[in-house]
Amino acid sequence: MKHIIGSAKGLARKPGKTPVWASAAVSAPATPAAPIPQAAAPAVPQATLVTVDEDYAGQRLDNFLIRQLKGVPKTHVYRIIRSGEVRVNKGRAQADTRVEAGDIVRLPPVRTSERAGQKAEAMAQEIARHGATSTTGGYAPSREFPILFEDDFVLAIDKPAGVAVHGGSGVSFGVIEQLRMARPEADFLELVHRLDRETSGILLIAKRRMALKLLQEQFRERETDKVYLALAGGAWPANHRVIDKALHKYLLPDGERRVKVVDNDHPDGMRSVTLVKVKAAVPASPLAPATPFTLLEVTIKTGRTHQIRVHLANEGHPIAGDDKYGDFELNRALQKTAAGAVPLKRMFLHAWSLKFNHPKLRKVVHLQAPLPPELQQFLPASVSS
Repeated sequence: MKHIIGSAKGLARKPGKTPVWASAAVSAPATPAAPIPQAAAPAVPQATLVTVDEDYAGQRLDNFLIRQLKGVPKTHVYRIIRSGEVRVNKGRAQADTRVEAGDIVRLPPVRTSERAGQKAEAMAQEIARHGATSTTGGYAPSREFPILFEDDFVLAIDKPAGVAVHGGSGVSFGVIEQLRMARPEADFLELVHRLDRETSGILLIAKRRMALKLLQEQFRERETDKVYLALAGGAWPANHRVIDKALHKYLLPDGERRVKVVDNDHPDGMRSVTLVKVKAAVPASPLAPATPFTLLEVTIKTGRTHQIRVHLANEGHPIAGDDKYGDFELNRALQKTAAGAVPLKRMFLHAWSLKFNHPKLRKVVHLQAPLPPELQQFLPASVSS
């Protein structure tokens, strides 16, 4: 609605006459006018100074600002960086500048409109009901997973088989997106390492950036002790303890990723070392009476894609239920339902045990995730995890 100041239709003064409203005002007794309260001068928005703590050391400036200025559009974040309104240690910086612990970052005053705030609130309510969209599309429903260990720095969960650890490659969301939805108050949740979608077991998530950096360094330097349980087809020779064979990744015609063993001097081969220990001999299932199995404790000294699966298959002892490198005829037999026989409908590979140094306490943490029921039930009662 438009307001026209200074217009009073029908009250135009005629020459020589005083309007009624004016004369009434003149004849009224004079009283002192009440003082008109003066509106307080609006506070001038001030820039703020933020000190980067160790959790965010090494982060790009643009990502640091997006976390600090929640609700501010990314386009505006990049605009204030380009304009020089954001300063790091009193100097201009680029979006890809890496901030370090102790840096002083100047944040200019920013405002969001009331409508933008209402929209953000509506979106937050919608997300709470239906889940947050992942970077690859679709909704990530809120979900917690069985917790093996948790404190202010680390979360260790027992990941079920069939769940990807993150979205991508045709998967809309994974463990990390679902955990973020389940814990909206968490400022930081990041994967320390990965597990294949078909593999169950221990998965570490960092709750602080400092913890992420230190734990990933331990994995990279092979300072962790990570043991898998794998059920291999056939009788594994007890004296065969080390597999040291190079692996090469390649793509199938449909774009799917695969890995194969190559000569150690292959130009595209990556040295890969797997340690194997026999845990128990497992008799053949009634579903496949001609094939006994061996339950193995497997430790990888190099973290190559599908390393355990490819190494064991190349030795003639593929993992039971492996749909990429396994014995497909055997897998089909094991999936059938028959009286007196427990079927195996997934790959028998489980991240069973993990030792690592706590990123803050510097003490060794030893975790174990028992075999899930669908794997434990496939083993005879005499074999325990």
